[in-house]
Amino acid sequence: MSQEAITPNESLIPPQPIPAEALAFSERVHGLMDGQPKDEATVAKALDGLDEMFDLIAAGLYSMASMLVGEGEDSMRLVETAVANAEVSACHDPLEARKSSRRALCAAALDTLARRDAGSLAAPEGVEPAGACIEDDDLAAAGVSSEELERMIAGPERDRVRNWLESLPTVQRTIFVLRAVAGFTTAETATLLAEHGGPQAAGWSGDAVRELFRQGLCSLASQLLQAANR
Repeated sequence: MSQEAITPNESLIPPQPIPAEALAFSERVHGLMDGQPKDEATVAKALDGLDEMFDLIAAGLYSMASMLVGEGEDSMRLVETAVANAEVSACHDPLEARKSSRRALCAAALDTLARRDAGSLAAPEGVEPAGACIEDDDLAAAGVSSEELERMIAGPERDRVRNWLESLPTVQRTIFVLRAVAGFTTAETATLLAEHGGPQAAGWSGDAVRELFRQGLCSLASQLLQAANR
């Protein structure tokens, strides 16, 4: 699967299904935005379930934030920033709302990484293929299915996968999370890096993102091979 085959709402990990009640909740909220006055009881009824919905959104965002900047207070602040800055209220489609919140979170995470180390997300110059072990930015080429990667990130092997991610250089880890977990395309990833990666990140290109992502997949394949041989 080439990067051109990935649509803006796809990730290499199958996204968690939107709960059936999320669409109904979105419909109720947008029903309030008709310009007509509403009494308190009507508003309270429409917003019933808001706390549960935010809990679900926040848990997913925290998991993604912790992959980018680590566990702890920074990730909590990123979730708060994402909820505050995402254009969720303008998204009638819950899938679009989820993508908006992910974009807000990842942009804030890149800002955080750039503040920690101004050069950590610098755009590489003259990127050439480094003889990566796979030829395409495709999980299957790395010997893992999207379902397997999802289980590794959220299942019993979570700590091993997190340790592997933490062992990667900052820029490679960031690209892997943006592409494989957050579901951004190669072009979207390059744009996020250029806009939020600090003063040395303006030169990010799709080709550079694609090459570093392939290297990340090779590293993942190596980890899986080592685990299989133990």
